[in-house]
Amino acid sequence: MSTQKFTEFIKDSGGCLVSRNIIDGRGHIKWVRRERSANPVDTGWRILSDIDTDDFLNEPGNLIVASFNSIANLEPALIGIYNLPVGADLQLVVQDGRRRWHDNTTGQDITDQLL
Repeated sequence: MSTQKFTEFIKDSGGCLVSRNIIDGRGHIKWVRRERSANPVDTGWRILSDIDTDDFLNEPGNLIVASFNSIANLEPALIGIYNLPVGADLQLVVQDGRRRWHDNTTGQDITDQLL
């Protein structure tokens, strides 16, 4: 991770599972889903990159526990989805410098609902 200033966007945000490709800067956040929490500090958020494959994700050690705030420092668009319920399944679409959240279940753009 970079040495840029850390911002605590959400107090006591808890942890999430994140692709090593995101942590190491090889991939960009693309797929985000919320599962049932594994423990009290787990938010349930699972954050995957645009270059992840099933083989990569099935390899032990390629999903890293990180604070939600630390990942939001990499991609502030995550702040808007924090309170979505278990079952949320989203895709971050970046086009012309704009970030939009698409619901993978409905196919709808939900960005404006998050504001």
